[in-house]
Amino acid sequence: MGQYKLVALDMDGTLLTEEKTVSDANKEAIYAALDAGVTVIFSTGRGVQTALPYAVELKLETPIVSVNGSEVWKAPNQLLKRTLLDLDLVQRMYDLAIEHDTWYWAYSVEGMYNRDKWADDITKPEWLKFGFYTENNESLEIIRGELASWGVLEITNSHPNNLELNPKGVSKASGIEEVCKLLGIQMSEVIAMGDSENDIAMIRAAGLGVAMGNAQEGVKRIADLITVTNEEDGVAKVIQEYVLNPSASTKQ
Repeated sequence: MGQYKLVALDMDGTLLTEEKTVSDANKEAIYAALDAGVTVIFSTGRGVQTALPYAVELKLETPIVSVNGSEVWKAPNQLLKRTLLDLDLVQRMYDLAIEHDTWYWAYSVEGMYNRDKWADDITKPEWLKFGFYTENNESLEIIRGELASWGVLEITNSHPNNLELNPKGVSKASGIEEVCKLLGIQMSEVIAMGDSENDIAMIRAAGLGVAMGNAQEGVKRIADLITVTNEEDGVAKVIQEYVLNPSASTKQ
């Protein structure tokens, strides 16, 4: 086995095409990595409910980092760690969304809520992540500044027009660290691939941090490597070059 023992993949904009499918090339590369003894996992902002169908499709029994690290799964349907958002913070973020008339959504343990289908009783769900979406950049910056002033949230995005909020200290990087402990490996042995702000922490922490060709510019700036886009099988390209070809698997 080469230098890298774990490949952590963001899903939307990274592993998945714009049609939300996994290309044949990416599938074949993942299977080849698994056959070579390398662990391949999802590290996603999605709730586990919408990540699991892809794990089933790919026949993956490996860990999953979901909701930007608020849940870490030892294997599909086997929870390892969960970090909840304080109810008071969820209420304050909800109020902020109403004040600025933005789209909002939140993941709970049970599933996702949004502006069209909000919780009848906000105290009932166990909350994991809150999100805002608006195409009004001024409003987005005002909201971001307000959230930052609280000092208790990780503030990222999965799209230039949204904000994603997790408890302070919770990120895809912290989730992958839990997986590394489970597997008995180091972060230096991880390849992490992504395209958005919520991928920055894991890209920085990994032995090889990869930005997709379609990634936000801020992600590209901090990455060790920029590959081709999600429409051009960037995942397969990196696995081929840095996992299956050991001579190429050195940090650039």
